[in-house]
Formats: sequence, C-alpha cells, structure tokens
Amino acid sequence: MSDTGRGLEQQAHILVVEDDGEMRHLIGRFLTDNHFRVSGARDGREMWEALDHAAVDLVLLDVMLPGRSGLDLLRDIRAKRGGALPILMLTAKGEEADRVLGLELGADDYIPKPFGRRELLARIRAALRRAQAPRAGEPQAGQRRLLGFAGWVLDTGRHELTSPAGTAVDLSGGEYDLLLAFVEHPQRVLSRDQLLELAQNRLADSFDRAVDVQVSRLRRKIEPDEASPTIIKTVRGAGYMFVPKVERR
Repeated sequence: MSDTGRGLEQQAHILVVEDDGEMRHLIGRFLTDNHFRVSGARDGREMWEALDHAAVDLVLLDVMLPGRSGLDLLRDIRAKRGGALPILMLTAKGEEADRVLGLELGADDYIPKPFGRRELLARIRAALRRAQAPRAGEPQAGQRRLLGFAGWVLDTGRHELTSPAGTAVDLSGGEYDLLLAFVEHPQRVLSRDQLLELAQNRLADSFDRAVDVQVSRLRRKIEPDEASPTIIKTVRGAGYMFVPKVERR
C-alpha cells in the first residue's frame, strides 16, 4: 500500500545498490509506490555510473556485493564525496561488530535483513530529514553562524569545519550533528542519551557504542593527539565533556 504523505523527502532520488535482482526490484517498486525516484545498481561499477550521471539524495548499499564489498564502496564514497550523502547499509549480518564497522566507515544507518517495509521507509525518511532539515539551534536558511573553539571554526550555515591552519575538514552527517551538540553545550558533562537527543537521534541505534564510535571518529579529526584528547574528554561512568570555550561570532 502506498503512503499518501507528500513530505519533501518523498521527492528524493534513492540509489539501491543490491546484487540480488529480485530484492533490488522489490525495494525499487516499493519505494516508487511511495513517491520516491529510484535507480538500481548491481555492483560498484554501476553504482559509480549512477552517482556520476545523476543527483542522488540517498544510497541504500548492500554489504555483500560482487567485487568490492559494500563496506569498501562506503569507504570510497566517503573519500570521494565526503559525508553529506546519506548512506544506509543493508546486510544479513546483524552482529554488533559489523554495525560498529559500518559506523566507523561513515554509514548513517544500518539495516539488518530481513527488514520490514515500514521500517525501511521510516529509516529512509528519517535519514533524508536529517540531511535536509536545519539542525536544532542553527540559523535559518541564508543566515550564517560561526562558532570558534581552540582555533577551530564551525560554520553552521555552510556545515563546514575549518582547522586552526585554515584547512577545511570534511564531516559526515553524524559527526557534524555530534560536534554541533558539543559546541552548543560546552564545558558540561553530557551522557550518551543526552548526546543522542541533542544530535536529533542521528547517532541512535540499539547499542550504546554507536555514540562512542562517532566520538572516536570526531576525535581523529579535531584532536591534536587522539590518544590524549584535550577537546572531548571522557568522563568515566558519566559520558563526555567538550572542554574548550566556544566563541560565537
């Protein structure tokens, strides 16, 4: 049954990368019935052809693919396209270690097979809303706000992070939401549950390590020494604290 709702995300272009032809067809037909534009790809070569020749708003990426695996392709996309494109991983593997690896490589969500159609639709819509909608506390469209900390500058209008050396640092959607949550609440201990809420559940999953994984990814990008973090401190048994003072410009 088609959903008659007509949110902005329902006009989006979804790329389904799945080598099982029947599964790819069923997912594509279901998404088309729900007002999405859908393209399909069987492997990495077809995926890149689609990405290079059309504007894609979200990728459903199966882990088990011929040639380069879905995790390899996830790594490639993040290296070439940055973190703005939402990527949802589809896999028959539901173990925590596999989900952690997907998050480590920059996946926005992880959907183990078999999955229900309603769950798939809800996760796609949620990922698109997070990618398209302004984050809590951000300026309206056309406005900019610069937040400075420890020599870094976060431009919330452009979703850009600049290092003390003046270099642009790419952030995935989850990393950006997490960093924004920290800079909006500096010098406070934030629990994992609070970070999930402040980041608008972009980091949410069925295991606490999702937050820890994203914190680790963010530390690798902004900490002078990840082994001895001075910007995002771990508060044992409580959560994390963003140490620097934040200057609003």
